[in-house]
Amino acid sequence: MARRGAAALALALALLAVALAGAAAQGAAVEDPDYYVQEIWSREPYYARLEPEPFSPPLPAGPGEEERKLRASEPRPPKKATKREKLAPETPPPGKKSNRKGVKTKSSEKAAGDDHRVPVARDAAREGCPPLGLETLKVTDFQLHASTSKRYGLGAHRGRLNVQAGINENDFYDGAWCAGRNDLHQWIEVDARRLTKFTGVITQGRNSLWLSDWVTSYKVMVSNDSHTWVTVKNGSGDMIFEGNSEKEIPVLNELPVPMVARYIRINPQSWFDNGSICMRMEILGCPLPDPHNYYHRRNEMTTTDDLDFKHHSYKEMRQLMKVVNEMCSNITRIYNIGKSHQGLKLYAVEISDHPGEHEVGEPEFHYIAGAHGNEVLGRELMLLLMQFLCQEYLARNSRIVRLVEETRIHIIPSLNPDGYEKAYEGGSELGGWSLGRWTHDGIDINNNFPDLNTLLWGAEDRQNVPRKVPNHYIAIPEWFLSENATVAAETRAVIAWMEKIPFVLGGNLQGGELVVAYPYDMVRSTWKMQEHTPTPDDHVFRWLAYAYASTHRLMTDARRRACHTEDFQKEDGTVNGASWHTVAGSLNDFSYLHTNCFELSIYVGCDKYPHESELPEEWENNRESLIVFMEQVHRGIKGLVRDLHGKGIPNAVISVEGVNHDIRTASDGDYWRLLNPGEYMVTAKAEGFTSSTKNCIVGYDMGATQCDFTLSKTNLARIREIMEKFGKQPVSLPARRLKLRGRKRRQRG
Repeated sequence: MARRGAAALALALALLAVALAGAAAQGAAVEDPDYYVQEIWSREPYYARLEPEPFSPPLPAGPGEEERKLRASEPRPPKKATKREKLAPETPPPGKKSNRKGVKTKSSEKAAGDDHRVPVARDAAREGCPPLGLETLKVTDFQLHASTSKRYGLGAHRGRLNVQAGINENDFYDGAWCAGRNDLHQWIEVDARRLTKFTGVITQGRNSLWLSDWVTSYKVMVSNDSHTWVTVKNGSGDMIFEGNSEKEIPVLNELPVPMVARYIRINPQSWFDNGSICMRMEILGCPLPDPHNYYHRRNEMTTTDDLDFKHHSYKEMRQLMKVVNEMCSNITRIYNIGKSHQGLKLYAVEISDHPGEHEVGEPEFHYIAGAHGNEVLGRELMLLLMQFLCQEYLARNSRIVRLVEETRIHIIPSLNPDGYEKAYEGGSELGGWSLGRWTHDGIDINNNFPDLNTLLWGAEDRQNVPRKVPNHYIAIPEWFLSENATVAAETRAVIAWMEKIPFVLGGNLQGGELVVAYPYDMVRSTWKMQEHTPTPDDHVFRWLAYAYASTHRLMTDARRRACHTEDFQKEDGTVNGASWHTVAGSLNDFSYLHTNCFELSIYVGCDKYPHESELPEEWENNRESLIVFMEQVHRGIKGLVRDLHGKGIPNAVISVEGVNHDIRTASDGDYWRLLNPGEYMVTAKAEGFTSSTKNCIVGYDMGATQCDFTLSKTNLARIREIMEKFGKQPVSLPARRLKLRGRKRRQRG
């Protein structure tokens, strides 16, 4: 424990030093060009603002007297004025919906008695109180109430920021709370279950492909007993807050005076002319301490890991990676796999006991995050993971030491840095559902890989597999490699990276859901949008998916609410990608059909871009799963394929009886084949060698079974080798026969 504490303290001091250095000389050049050759991202200054004293509505008589005394004795926060922040639409890439993306404009409200407009900071939600948790589901359905609703699928429980409607919008999973009537008496309220200092409201319209429903103005009311309500005032009258002007872009309104209460209610005053009263929302508020409330103390999540829990800009990410590299220089290496469309380097961190080299017999693993730039949680989890592995290795945690010494781990925290910078500008609550999702040139990296499924299935239907199209290592079509193909620079970089390193297992972290998806991601029936489409290794993929989901704190919890529309509990937090929604050209399918790597998509949270205050809990939710998933790379069989002289044979094919998918050996002749526990007949074959078959048994204990092969050359290969040695070529018998026949014909003639 002393070593671990010393390592954590050293890393914390190093991070503090980096932060102080950045504050003293922001944008200063650093001697190492590999880290700081990119653009320096300047941040606008935050404006100091005065905040009015918080207002508390009258409490009911009785027990509330103690709460009144508690609030009166608390120190008052610094003063801050009103502000309102909004995102304006951005031109979407071809084929995208214009209401799903935006860039930010700024405006402000006038507070009561204030004639001066206040400048707005970049991340409004991050500066003040955090969100209560409507989007993250911290606020339960039982805490949401409404005056009326059109039907159950449009009830108060659907009034959460960024909630998405199902494919069929008239079912239980629609895209907002919608009032049963359009009049001024409608409302939706949140029960915070404890005294809370409310500071702001964020609203959206209804998520729908067909309907246009949103609220254009509203009042805010607070209460301590849900019976007596106090309306937020603007001078002597009720304050009317400006709402939305379209249905997807979030709009933030801060209260002119923070309000301390238990309940908060939104009362729509006007709405889109051709629509209905529908809204999604998030509430900003700081829960007040209540030492007597056992419920809240029992449910508070804390972490003992001393890590850098914050959102990192591109420059801050590089600085953090350098700190980790300097702390653990003997097990880490930083490199880049290429550049983004805007020229930002795609950085990767390697963690291994011999960084920079492939060790024979040691499997290669990778995590990729940030393919969608606005799915920020995965990016931050990767930055936390590399810090954690460094700290625990220095503290000699036996589990982490064994993992690092027996595995070569690669982590790419941000595959789409251009998109992330756009999302980072919007902030954790104001980016909507898709700001920064695509690359700078409007490409979705997640489905930008070559479609090899169609090539394989077409060949199988014509019954010419494996002669013309193999069941593995399927070649990339030439059109995809041309300069004119619509392929992102980031996609090309990942393909080259995966072709260079013999990865065995990988996970790409995404957001917006809580599930692990395994291939295939594309349906085989062309006329279907959803269809269970398993790979030949379906049982292995299901095991890998369950290994992550079952060790996550929430994925397999039967009591948890579905994030949006899908309930994945029937498969224990896992899903076949094609049975969820079909995607052609996904990273998972490409990886399986073009390389040896088994790739899965890990959706780590309902909220794509959670508030900074949520990061410690999200880390606790995913930490064990991230480690367990890496350990799965040591399941199945492994070994060397060598010739009679003991030299490794590269590109040898490893086949498992009953599984119509092969893998190949790396350049040194070593291989790894992920398999579930069982007994398998395994065959190794290579061009010019006789094949060899063995019975390999995979046990339940962690650690791959060693299964080596020694191949002897075929007679023809030996003849060729001898004749090439003496400068002659072996005779081709069919060609020799044809030559003799031609000679006989000429003689007869």
